[in-house]
Amino acid sequence: MSHPIKFYRYPLSGHAHRVELMLSLLGVPHETVFVDLATGAHKQPAFLALNTFGQVPVIEDRGQVFIDSNAILVYLATQYDASGRWLPSDAAGAARVQRWLSVAAGELAAGPARARLITLFGAPYDAESTINASHDLLGLVERALTASSYLAGEQVTIADVALYSYLAHAPEGNVSLSKYPRVQAWLAQIESLPGFVPMARSAIGLQSA
Repeated sequence: MSHPIKFYRYPLSGHAHRVELMLSLLGVPHETVFVDLATGAHKQPAFLALNTFGQVPVIEDRGQVFIDSNAILVYLATQYDASGRWLPSDAAGAARVQRWLSVAAGELAAGPARARLITLFGAPYDAESTINASHDLLGLVERALTASSYLAGEQVTIADVALYSYLAHAPEGNVSLSKYPRVQAWLAQIESLPGFVPMARSAIGLQSA
């Protein structure tokens, strides 16, 4: 690779952390570009030229621009993991991964990710219903992890990367993980992987400094 990937991120974005974690787990060289969401940098013409949705993360690689964190995970796994470990090529394995990518874009976004938006950024959502939705999801994940070590089977995949960041930081949104021992064990497994990089924690909600 002649030039490292250019990776546009905001440090407190769980969506961006998915990509940061994947890049690190794969050992892919990259250059980080800070996008200051707090000052509206993502709504400026230069950034909108990269992503008309005005969202992080974005990557530039080999003359192409890729947006959407889950789509970027698929790209990175396909382009840079020759072993096929992170994104199975068989139909059943690929379908199991896709199921969890849909959860990441749906129930996770509407639950733990939204709960964190409320406490961290003052987003105007209903806290009680969001926390309840978060616990519904955590219950589903807890049950799924009774059947396998990772979300899509016995091998870690991009499905785990897609859900890790917001579940690990759920306490910041007043969502306790105390009743979900399998989820906690799964988070610890991800954190023990070679190349793991954490997302910065915020001392808010149930999360202590």
